[in-house]
Amino acid sequence: MKPHLAPVEVPDPAALGQVQRLCDLAEPYATGPGTDALFAAAMAEANAWHARRSPFFAALLEDPAEAPAPTVGDGIRTPLVPAAFFKRHEVLSIPRDEVFLHLTSSGTTGQKSQMFFDEWTIRSAQRMVARIFDHYGWITPEQPVNYLLYSYEPAPALKLGTSFTDNYLCDFAPARHTTHALRHTGTGHEFDVHGCIAALRRYAEDDVPVRILGFPAFLYFTLERMRAMGLPPLTLPEGSLVVLGGGWKGHADRQIGKDTFYAEVTDSLGIPAERVRDTFGSVEHCVPYVECAHHRLHVPVWSRAAVRDTGTLRPLPYGDRGFLHLVSPYITSVPAHSVLMGDLASLHPGEGCPCPLSTDWFTVHGRAGVSRNRSCAVAAAELMKGMS
Repeated sequence: MKPHLAPVEVPDPAALGQVQRLCDLAEPYATGPGTDALFAAAMAEANAWHARRSPFFAALLEDPAEAPAPTVGDGIRTPLVPAAFFKRHEVLSIPRDEVFLHLTSSGTTGQKSQMFFDEWTIRSAQRMVARIFDHYGWITPEQPVNYLLYSYEPAPALKLGTSFTDNYLCDFAPARHTTHALRHTGTGHEFDVHGCIAALRRYAEDDVPVRILGFPAFLYFTLERMRAMGLPPLTLPEGSLVVLGGGWKGHADRQIGKDTFYAEVTDSLGIPAERVRDTFGSVEHCVPYVECAHHRLHVPVWSRAAVRDTGTLRPLPYGDRGFLHLVSPYITSVPAHSVLMGDLASLHPGEGCPCPLSTDWFTVHGRAGVSRNRSCAVAAAELMKGMS
């Protein structure tokens, strides 16, 4: 068995048996009445688990019931906890001495979500990522690759979720060489665009695939600088892959459409569009959402999604825009198994995508409103000031 897919055991098998069964499902996009029933049962266990261990969540369950999310299951409570709540409050369902990992959501300044994980929770989330990468054939232990990481270079005391995730993704193929776009200076991080360009040119002459991971805006600014310098397009080796995440927050005024962006990656680096994928995730909800070859963010079997009206918070039908509501019973360390994101999104049925997957998928349309809260991408984008 590949080590990333090795079994992981819930903290209490008697109390969380259905959660274990759900998270053990190997096919990341399985559907059907059986998986729906298992998901509902696992959510019921998660509700009971957090209600016994978190006075905060127990109080939520005493409030009038929220309008049920139609994708979760009849009679299953999903109290709405805004992701922004975790920027101001530390709420745990485990003793602090059982915290295995502590991650934050933002950069060097600004409000940060403080998320705490027991070993089951973070290992379970990592296994979800591994199952999706395995589904697409992206775990290649025999094939070394060169990495260009558009994320933060590791540094002492760095707890950013994005850095943790991108470094974990490097475990799926052995590294011949790694370049970080955001270099640690001793007092912070700086975007090294010329280092990125030099790495791409060097990697284009190598005989192994390249994997580009991280913030899309950094990759865009690199390609833009290459054009400004009059450099010719590159052809990265066959099998190269781009997996992006973090969005364009902080540079939304310069964001280009995905189709245009992916075409630029193909034209500039020779990587076909079907091997350029965006992702969605957050430190408050670590379930991975990875685009299919047609660039739809399908919902994996371990979670469910809904979209809620920005005024009433009632669930909306397919196609309507509202707050993205993400639900998964995998997390046992913090009552974050039903999170209302600050993103505007629309939900769509699986048959609306031409790929073989049949699970629902969603489109993220941007952040709702204007806030002083800053994400990793916002903090990272500030490092690009003066680049344009």
